[in-house]
Parts: sequence; C-alpha cells; structure tokens
Amino acid sequence: MTTREVEHEITIGAPAAAVYQLLADVTNWPRIFPPTIHVDRVEAEGDEERIRIWATANGQPKDWTSRRTLDPEALRITFRQEIPAPPVAAMGGTWILEPLDAGTTRVRLLHDYRAIGDDPHDLLWIERAVDKNSTSELQALKENVELVHAADREELTFSFVDTVQVAGRAKDLFDFVNEAGKWADRLPHVAVVRLAEDTPGLQELEMDTRAKDGSVHTTKSYRVVFPSWKIAYKQVTLPALMTLHTGEWTFVENAEGTAASSQHTVTINTANIARILGEQATVADARAYVHTALSTNSSATLAHAKAYAEQKAA
Repeated sequence: MTTREVEHEITIGAPAAAVYQLLADVTNWPRIFPPTIHVDRVEAEGDEERIRIWATANGQPKDWTSRRTLDPEALRITFRQEIPAPPVAAMGGTWILEPLDAGTTRVRLLHDYRAIGDDPHDLLWIERAVDKNSTSELQALKENVELVHAADREELTFSFVDTVQVAGRAKDLFDFVNEAGKWADRLPHVAVVRLAEDTPGLQELEMDTRAKDGSVHTTKSYRVVFPSWKIAYKQVTLPALMTLHTGEWTFVENAEGTAASSQHTVTINTANIARILGEQATVADARAYVHTALSTNSSATLAHAKAYAEQKAA
C-alpha cells in the first residue's frame, strides 16, 4: 500500500501558546476553519481525546472519528483517524508549533494517508483535499489568531440565543426544523428551499429567504443532525455582511414542556458595511442589523415550530 506524506506550514504573528490554545480546543474549529462544519468531543481523558468531525473535502461533506494526543509542553498535537471516510483508508498527522520569537510562531501541519485499494484516482483526490483544506486552515488560523491579538481589534464576532417555551414534545419541534424541505410551505420568510441528505444525519440546505424590505437572499448551509434534540449548522454561502455564521437548534424537555432555542455565532464582514448600510455605518450598526435580521427569521421559525408542536400535543 502506498503511504503519502505531505507538509504545509505558515508563520503567524502571535505567541505559540496562544496558537496552541486555539488548536487544542476543537469547539473553536467550525468558527476558525472554513472546511469544518461541526465537531463533537466524544470522550476525553488526560491528554487523550476522541473527536468526531463533520467537514467538507473537495466540496463534499464528510464525517470521520479521530483520536488526538495533546502535548502542551512540546507544543504538538498528533491525530489519527479511527473511522476514515471513503476513499481514505488511513489518515493521520501532527500539528507542530515552533516559537520563532516571543510573538511569532511557525506552524507545521503534517499528514500521512493511504487510499482504499491503493487507487491512483483516489490518491489524487485525497492529495487535492489535504492540500486545499490544509492551506485554507492554516491561513484561517493565522487570520483568527492575529485578529485576537491585534491591538485595534473590534468586536467582529458575537453570539446570541433566541428561546421559546413550548407546551409540546421535543421530537415534534425537532421534526419541524429537521424537515426543512417543507419550509417554503410552512414559513412565510422562505421563498424556495432545496434539501439533500445523501449521508444520513448530514444535510445540505439551500434557501432563498425574503427580508423585510422584500429583497431575497440565497444562503447555503451544511447541517449535522442529532435526532430529537439538536441540529448544528454552518452557512457556506453567506449574506454580504457576514464572513461567518454557525448555529444550533436545540430542544430540551422540562417540566412545562420543551425549551426550543436557536443559537447564532456571527462574524461581521467589515469590507461590506459601507456598501450595505452607508458610509457612516459602524461595526456596532452592522452587528445590530445582522442580529435583528437573524433573530427575526429564527424567532419566526421557532414560533411556527411551537404552533406545530402544540397542535400535535393537543
């Protein structure tokens, strides 16, 4: 079997400990890395952890389970896929952080991989995916870490949650949000919807959504489904005022029924603020505009889901 080895690297203007911290906490990854849709820490003990990753490879959504060994002293993180996604037969590697001085770090990302059946076409596919994702991830890591350590950093990234209490079952609320293919009939702000689920539990959702001013915006998201209690998503086609939008729908049963929540994490695209909101608009104006737009849509969806679940309960 042919084992390929490849290395990518980048230099980051931040202390090695800060870079390591961002890489070590996998819950950061959907926010930092463009290919990463969602990450679950399945188990953790000491410096060892098992994680499940949903991400795109050459534009195709995939998921796999990996084991990681964290070494904060040596500034290294090694990883090995336990359950790879075809056409990968085996995949592993190491993040190596090398301090060049107090405020500069060289980051090296090593991979080794094999293809199922040693297929040359599949080896080339993996090579392209590893190169594309590694280049994208290192550049995104650099931008995120340097942004965090920039003296003039503004609050470009923020999160918020909308919650409603429902006299109904979590399963019925989950079904309403999970069946997004029916949203054009069920939700007044959704004009057109296209839903695909080639891999069970991993959805591709494209929507045309109407804004208050009558304009229509097309967005595309990947959604990871955890039956009856959570749907996590990441938008990959974004409105002009955002460079990032991730979120989760959660449904938690309680004594009064179910608390249904829609959580959003957003990063503002400063390059488009003046064009969209006017020359005098600030980051705070853009945050308020985006927050209102997203909250209006998610609150409308929650209200319709509430009505659906309560009707079922009655």
